[in-house]
Amino acid sequence: MSMPGPLEIIVILVVVLLLFGAKRLPEIGRALGEGIREFKRSIKGLEDDGQQEKKKPEA
Repeated sequence: MSMPGPLEIIVILVVVLLLFGAKRLPEIGRALGEGIREFKRSIKGLEDDGQQEKKKPEA
């Protein structure tokens, strides 16, 4: 399956604009960005927890 061309991307963007409207697009983008940042923080937190568990000496 090949990547979509420029014309196909424009058509997709127009459809998204028609579905959600111009006022909702910034809100959707902001929410998506916050979700991605939170996901990265949680992944980083899990990696940090795993490293801390390895560093703890056994008693």
